[in-house]
Amino acid sequence: MCTTIEIGDEKGKPKFTRACDMSEEQGHHLLAAIRAQASTEFGSIQQHQLTLARAQNEQDQFWVLRMMAEELRHGYQMLHLLLEDDWSKVSAQPGGEMVEEILQMRTGSHVLGAFNIDFDSFVDNIIFCALIDRVGKYQLSMQRVSAYQPMAESMPQMLREEAFHLATGVVPWRRMVEDAARGEVWVSMEVLQKHLNKWLPRGLEMFGHEKGGDTNVKYGLKPMKNGEAQDLYYQEVAKMVRDLNLRFVRARDEKLDHAAAHAVLERLLAGEVVEGVARPEELLRMPSKEYFRRRGEPAFRMVGVDGETFTEVEEYVRHLARTLPEQYLAGRDFQGFVDLLRKLAGGQITFKEATAATPNLRRVGGVCPCSKSVRWVVDEPAAGNGHGTGSGAPVDGETHGVAGA
Repeated sequence: MCTTIEIGDEKGKPKFTRACDMSEEQGHHLLAAIRAQASTEFGSIQQHQLTLARAQNEQDQFWVLRMMAEELRHGYQMLHLLLEDDWSKVSAQPGGEMVEEILQMRTGSHVLGAFNIDFDSFVDNIIFCALIDRVGKYQLSMQRVSAYQPMAESMPQMLREEAFHLATGVVPWRRMVEDAARGEVWVSMEVLQKHLNKWLPRGLEMFGHEKGGDTNVKYGLKPMKNGEAQDLYYQEVAKMVRDLNLRFVRARDEKLDHAAAHAVLERLLAGEVVEGVARPEELLRMPSKEYFRRRGEPAFRMVGVDGETFTEVEEYVRHLARTLPEQYLAGRDFQGFVDLLRKLAGGQITFKEATAATPNLRRVGGVCPCSKSVRWVVDEPAAGNGHGTGSGAPVDGETHGVAGA
């Protein structure tokens, strides 16, 4: 591993081995990143265990279980950083208290929104690994150049295991696409499309505000700004979706060689019906980057899955209901988004209040500290400033979170 700072204002200087040697603001950004990283690791385990038993076959179940075990190791690797260094310069909490706080988090109280959504079926396990762990790959790759040497040295092993986590999503997704092409009844391209629509917006938001990230680059914590990394991620997911569509075409007509299948796919993508193979609407398509967003520059814009815009809130809500999984619509996450959208459109709250008001699970007054009882809380904006403290809101346009790695 490189022992000198690789990017930012202090490029070429020795990397920091102790947090107390960093500037206070630099240390704040680093500490937030470590805590968010740890939170996502444990959050991912909690989500996957909800539907682990619903796997169609034991191989898929075992792969997810192995991935969960590796997530646990990654989480403790981050906790090790909190316990082995002195963070008193940037936090009044001792390391042990920070660790306890992270270990007490449950689905609904984690740092990033993607880890506060319950899984409804094993399709969620698969699509989550393919999309959200892909964000993790980007974040871990960027943190590999961190100016904080212990953080940078934690990344290589995590990245090696992250490749398996991606495969845990992509390989079964390929199989599902091929099964759908052959007419199997337990999966359809429509169901897979709706789950892609559900998770991609949350993945995009994990990079932070599109115009942010300058501070992380300046302090040598990451090599790319948020918008740059997000664009690369979106392009990579688009390549994966194209590969899935190609597999769908070849499963429909096994006589097609690679070149012929590409030609047929291009015709389908151009809107042409190819007799004996498929109709254009049967293919997976990439949701617009602005679709169903609650964070970042496009937050609460009423943009459809194909980039179309809506002027009426209820019309947009009906569009979301048509393009998202049915089980998800009955959950708190979707209900909370719709409630905020309606209040924002009706002038009852401001944009800043909407982006800060995501409900989260938290212990509140009157609950014994040793109890596991929590309740849903929506933070009210502080008087006069229009800002709340809802979970998952990026700080100063930065992102501190990563996917479970």
